[in-house]
Amino acid sequence: MSAPPRPDVTTDVTAPTEVAPRSRWLILMVVALAQLTVVLDATIVNIALPAAQTDLGMTDGQRGAVVTVYALAFGALLLLGGRIADYWGRKRSFIVGMAGFAIASGLGGVATSGTMLLLARGFQGAFAALLAPAALAVLSVTFPSGRDRVRAFAVYGTIGGGGAAVGLVLGGVLTEYLSWHWCLLVNVPIAAVAILAAIPLLRESRADGDTHYDIPGAVLVTVGLASLVYGFSRAESGWGSWDTITFLAVGVLLIAAFVRVEAKVSHPLLPLRVLTNRVRGGAYLVSVFVGAALLGALLYLTFHFQIVLGMTPLQAGLASLPMTAAIVVTAPLVSRLLGTVGPRVLMTAGPLVAAAGLLWLSQISVGGSYAAEVLPGQLLLGVGLALVFVPLQNVALLGIEPRDSGVASAAVTATQQIGGSIGTAVFTAIYASVVASSIATSGPSLKALVDGYSSVFIAGAVGLIIAAPVAWFLIKVDRSTFTVDEGAVHLG
Repeated sequence: MSAPPRPDVTTDVTAPTEVAPRSRWLILMVVALAQLTVVLDATIVNIALPAAQTDLGMTDGQRGAVVTVYALAFGALLLLGGRIADYWGRKRSFIVGMAGFAIASGLGGVATSGTMLLLARGFQGAFAALLAPAALAVLSVTFPSGRDRVRAFAVYGTIGGGGAAVGLVLGGVLTEYLSWHWCLLVNVPIAAVAILAAIPLLRESRADGDTHYDIPGAVLVTVGLASLVYGFSRAESGWGSWDTITFLAVGVLLIAAFVRVEAKVSHPLLPLRVLTNRVRGGAYLVSVFVGAALLGALLYLTFHFQIVLGMTPLQAGLASLPMTAAIVVTAPLVSRLLGTVGPRVLMTAGPLVAAAGLLWLSQISVGGSYAAEVLPGQLLLGVGLALVFVPLQNVALLGIEPRDSGVASAAVTATQQIGGSIGTAVFTAIYASVVASSIATSGPSLKALVDGYSSVFIAGAVGLIIAAPVAWFLIKVDRSTFTVDEGAVHLG
């Protein structure tokens, strides 16, 4: 049995009601800072990679591994990190995750070899897998219901949707005017501020009752998710290769075994009730499609900016900002609409609007202008993503038992991570095929690259269009849930 709670530790039942209203918004700022750090890290490092490769003498394989190692550690350990946060304590997990992420970032920032950078990225991913679900769980228990919860998750969703583009700008500034090292070192002062604020502000909360760890489930899901993420990363060089097929097959089998174990054990790592609810299941599916489409849009749009339009990394980052601006402007409006029209309408319209943005972007040409061919599509994409992200974060954690807040939060992040891995593999395969066909027809040219980018945007739009009926038929929640501060949660 677990030891009784210490005097300074509040249980899940009492923690949310003991947080003063003013402190709750300060807590939101701390959680938002942590989320921004994790989101920024993906794109900011991508901008730094060419300079880091030259400086450290890395091979092309090592350069790709810098991204893959982080994704492997982060994606594989997310569910375990979420359950550790539930059992060990969300405040403690938040602080340790933030501190570990900062130390790993510092190690990467002073790396003198490719091996040192790869180790740092692995540790970054591991600590991010503890930090991300702990941060979202803290937010969930701090804002248990009502209008304030909607506003809090609107901020969180805005950062999730727009932080990647901000990372491109910051990465461009740091790489161009300082050095690639600062793309990692910048995390250290940000983490220090978050930790110093978290110590007095956050109240400890953890799952009450029996808290035994599900070791078999932890092993199965960690290895299974790692195998899936790695398999999708290898698919970039060909879906028919033996390693792609092997790792994807092993990943699917291990995840299936994990589900079977979770259905039988008394203390599951991921209680199946978290996933099997129709509303939450629909939210997780939408999250996969949106995560994949967002990654494809940002990655290949950045390529278009730099390779076709001839922009510097900084200019490319700045050119990505209109999408972020659209998210920031739209998110507060969506949070007000959530209690009026409900999440079902918003999460159905959002993918369709975002898909319209990607279809607009698919019309890019070699000689076209940014203002005519890119800007309108970015604005539509930003509005559509805001329509999805604000209700998504609310719905995905709605009705979750307090003791499961950490692992449910991890499941949300895991769906986005898996979606991103699938998107990278699928879009890369489509891009390579279209470019090869175009070159075979008319020879090497910028037009061949643009044809590849256009095909990626169309594929992303198709995925988003599929997400719309998923949301319409599965996301059924009483809209009054988002307007009252107390009361039952009504899931369809």
